[in-house]
Amino acid sequence: MPPMDDTNEDANKLSSTLLQDPSPTQPLLSKPYPPLDHPSTSETIEDQSKFLQISYNYGPRTFKDWPFLLLFSLLVLATFGFGIFASVNRNPHHSQVSSYFYNSSSSTCSLIDVREPSFLSHPISLNALKWSVLKSLIWTLVATLILSVPFVLFVLLLLKHYTKQIVYVSLPFFVIVPVFLDVYWFVACTVSSSCSESFPLAYRILILVFILLIIGVIVWIFVVNWHRIELTIKIICVAANALSQNLGLFGVLPGLTLVLVLYYAPIVVFLVFARFNGKVVPKEKNGEYSCVWKQDSWVPAYFALAILTMLWSATAMIEAQVYVVSGTIAQWYFSKDYDRPKKSLRTTLRNAFGPSSGTVCLSGLLVCVVRMVRAMVDSARREDAAGIVNLILRCCVNALIAGFDFLNKFTINFAAITGEAYCASARMSCELLKRNLLSAAFVETVSTRILAGIVFVLSAIYAIVVCLIIKAVGHLGVDAYFVAAMAWLLLLVVLGYFVHVLDDVIDTVYVCYAIDRDKGDVCKEEAHEVYVQLPISRSQRSAYSARTPVVV
Repeated sequence: MPPMDDTNEDANKLSSTLLQDPSPTQPLLSKPYPPLDHPSTSETIEDQSKFLQISYNYGPRTFKDWPFLLLFSLLVLATFGFGIFASVNRNPHHSQVSSYFYNSSSSTCSLIDVREPSFLSHPISLNALKWSVLKSLIWTLVATLILSVPFVLFVLLLLKHYTKQIVYVSLPFFVIVPVFLDVYWFVACTVSSSCSESFPLAYRILILVFILLIIGVIVWIFVVNWHRIELTIKIICVAANALSQNLGLFGVLPGLTLVLVLYYAPIVVFLVFARFNGKVVPKEKNGEYSCVWKQDSWVPAYFALAILTMLWSATAMIEAQVYVVSGTIAQWYFSKDYDRPKKSLRTTLRNAFGPSSGTVCLSGLLVCVVRMVRAMVDSARREDAAGIVNLILRCCVNALIAGFDFLNKFTINFAAITGEAYCASARMSCELLKRNLLSAAFVETVSTRILAGIVFVLSAIYAIVVCLIIKAVGHLGVDAYFVAAMAWLLLLVVLGYFVHVLDDVIDTVYVCYAIDRDKGDVCKEEAHEVYVQLPISRSQRSAYSARTPVVV
């Protein structure tokens, strides 16, 4: 075995540096440093080289976690198979139960009147539907959906080149816009006789003060984290630059969402037809018989199967989108400026729905289970279930959920980069961040809040403009506010999806930066200049400081 003098000397230097400045928020050094978990005499050189070889896997990948892909495929096949059976064997007399009568001689129900329901007997009133409001709503939503594409690209361009300006310009609007809407609603409701009758003055004042308190909490959050605003701006700029270099994601990710919607359509039809599987049977009540609809016993089980399949498919598709974002951004990160990656998006899609499809299915299953458990815990909390046993179980479940969130934070990002299985990716990503004194719990939560605030401000301004235009060119009156609110909600959803993608980019660059630090390499210097300013993990730093003197 080679001598350990150089390694011990480096470790002593690093130990003295950490002990001289025990501040837990000191940024990482800008120059590369050796891995923090130095091997003891029992560790082998092969383990060290294994740690240093983490990088993007460009070569062919083997199938990982394939049993979960098989389980998911069987679940989908069973859902579609029983759905087709339910559609073919449905009872056409389901809607004619009222036309059946009980035949005492045969003790059965007989059909006496078979007539198709006449939709003309209940004419639709255009006045009841408010056709003018509906037409304005449709045109407004269509225009908003069309304009959302250039709007998202425009926001991305602003975040790439003018991040600091747009953040500092938007910060006052985080307070101005909610306060304006709150006060405007209070005044408008006071002036309107119908609204003032529905909401007495005491309720209006209570709502006004409550919203102002929420705005005050938001202001307090930004004041407390003001020292991190500059770092957040740089992180957003790096992520926006990375996303602008891979604009193909804006076509693929919505396409995957559309595929999920088309995949859901036949399952919804199967669920509707499954309700028609049954028969009309006599039912005795108080000595009198009547004819009722009795559903087949297997229908509830099919509903449970189909709903489980839909939930698992939704979470798996979300994880697949994160995988696609991570794999594409990682190829851009590890490529040289003069050697841009070719077909990176196609390669990532092939990996996501090929060798790593089992990993994506496993990740989606775990996320689905955790969300269901969290929903059950929240439901039990709302019901205020008493008892020490319920309290202990709730605490244990919350601890398990928190542990899963901790382990799952960067697992799918790491799997997209290396092609490893889910469990190996979870373990290796935690070890990678631990060796480099980086936190596995969060990257920079302020960036998400600022982006959400920017999205809210931009969508609110758009809704105000839409409301003014509708009131100027139309005669909808109060209904103009409803149309503007729907336009605001649609644009907020689109921009919220954009923020979600940008958050995935931030996480991916963070993992890539950790891999660079682990190897002592610099693939994207602009990313290193920003992420090196992130605070050191408090727990990992103290643990290393306690261990270092033993190496002497």
